Amino acid sequence: MNEKELVKKAQAGDFEAFTDLINAHKSTIYGLARRLAGNQEDAEDIVQDTFLKAIDKIDQFRLESSFGTWLYTIALNQARGMFSRRQQTDIRTIEEYLPGGQSGHDHSGDGYQLFDWQNPESLLENSQLREIIDRLISELPYKYREAFVLRYLEELPVKEVARQINESEAATKSRILRARLALRDQLSDIFEAEHGQKMS
Repeated sequence: MNEKELVKKAQAGDFEAFTDLINAHKSTIYGLARRLAGNQEDAEDIVQDTFLKAIDKIDQFRLESSFGTWLYTIALNQARGMFSRRQQTDIRTIEEYLPGGQSGHDHSGDGYQLFDWQNPESLLENSQLREIIDRLISELPYKYREAFVLRYLEELPVKEVARQINESEAATKSRILRARLALRDQLSDIFEAEHGQKMS
C-alpha cells in the first residue's frame, strides 16, 4: 500500500494505517527533535506532541507534499513553540557567544588563535568534535540553533531553511552565519584551554 492510500485510510479513521505512516517517519522526526532540543527528554516531548497534532489534523492534510514533509513541519512548529514558551527564562543572547561579546571573552591577545570553522560538514564527521559541537549547539538561542541545525545537520538548502523558519533568505543566512561565528568562538575557547593544559 502506497503512502497516498495509507493517508486516505488514516483520514477515514483507520488507526493502523496512521501507525504505519508514523512508523515510516518516526526515526527521522526523532532525529530532528533531538538535534533541536539538545536532550532526550525534550526531544521525546516534541515527537509525542508532533504525532498527537498529526492525529488531530490528519483530515487537513491535502497531499500537496509528502506525509513526511508535513510531519517535519509540524515537528518544527512544536519545537519552536516549546522553546518560545521558555524564552522568558532564557536570558542568553547570540552576542554572548560572538567574539568580543558579553561572554567576557577577550580574544585580542597575540596568542589567541580563532578556531577554523570554514567547513562545518567535515568537522561534524569527527566523532569527538561532534559531541562537543552538539553540546554547544544545544546552548545557542533557539532561533540560531534551529537555522544551523536545518542547514548543516538536516542538510537543507538555505532557500528551504528560510521557508521552514518563515524568514527571508537574507535573514536566514544571517542567522546561520551568526550561529557559525558563535560556535567558532566557543570551540576556540575549548581548544585554547586544552592547548594550555597540554603546555602546562
